[in-house]
Amino acid sequence: MKTLKNIRYSLIRLLLLLVLLAAVVAQAAEDPAKTPVRIGLTAVFLEHQRDFNNEWRHYLARRLGRPVVFVHRSNYDAIIDLLHEDKLDFAWLSGYPYVRHKDDLQLVAVPIYKGEPLYQSYLIVTGTDQKSRSLEDMRGKIFAFSDPNSNSGYLYIVHLLSESGEEPASFFGKAFFTWSHHKVVEAVASGLAQGGAVDGYVWDTLALTRPDLTAKTRIVSKSPQFGSAPFLANRSASPTAIDAFQRVLIQMQRNEDGRRLLKTLNLDGFAYGNEFLYDTIEKMSRTVEKQKE
Repeated sequence: MKTLKNIRYSLIRLLLLLVLLAAVVAQAAEDPAKTPVRIGLTAVFLEHQRDFNNEWRHYLARRLGRPVVFVHRSNYDAIIDLLHEDKLDFAWLSGYPYVRHKDDLQLVAVPIYKGEPLYQSYLIVTGTDQKSRSLEDMRGKIFAFSDPNSNSGYLYIVHLLSESGEEPASFFGKAFFTWSHHKVVEAVASGLAQGGAVDGYVWDTLALTRPDLTAKTRIVSKSPQFGSAPFLANRSASPTAIDAFQRVLIQMQRNEDGRRLLKTLNLDGFAYGNEFLYDTIEKMSRTVEKQKE
């Protein structure tokens, strides 16, 4: 009988310990200081910068007072899906997916490049091509896009073609996606493509870090200015979390470590975003989508 009582006593103790452990785990899960901030990035912008990514992640974690996890995917669609599924808190995306999913995303911050929250799309050709002067000269040639959700690497060119009643499939001899602006430049530089559409900020940055690569390409034309690729939050992100992340990004230019990271990014800083920056992209998107109907 005594042995049976001891067994019952041990089982009760074990049960109480399990309940206590579950409570501790639940409390830790609810503690914002221990919950990671999940940030989505793609190779469309950042590539071959693993050391920088780690340094930036640690910087953000120190400033936010929370762990930070960078979630890398190869294209915008994958990142957008994770935002919709609430598996990401924030992501650095193009203005094109922002205007397409505006009802599900919140604008957080916009990069400042050359003193403005703006950038351009560059039409580039191989360095040996000294004759091409416009997109029309790409007719029948091999052309490289970055991502079907990229404004500078896809939408802008498709919109230009649509204004003339053209489509990429019939205008170009062949068109393909590289899934990063860096690789668009590589494709054109190597002759794999005769022309390509690239984010001007990325091309300019590569001109500083890889002048040997950009020297093998030539800029044919530049687009009007568009709102820079924004940091976005999923719709369920709390105002407190957005404010904290927003503040850390904007304050990067105000401290030495932040300025050093911005220099690597070739940016002046980040600023509060304004949805009106993306009006032109939204209009182009509507035009292209309407033509597809």
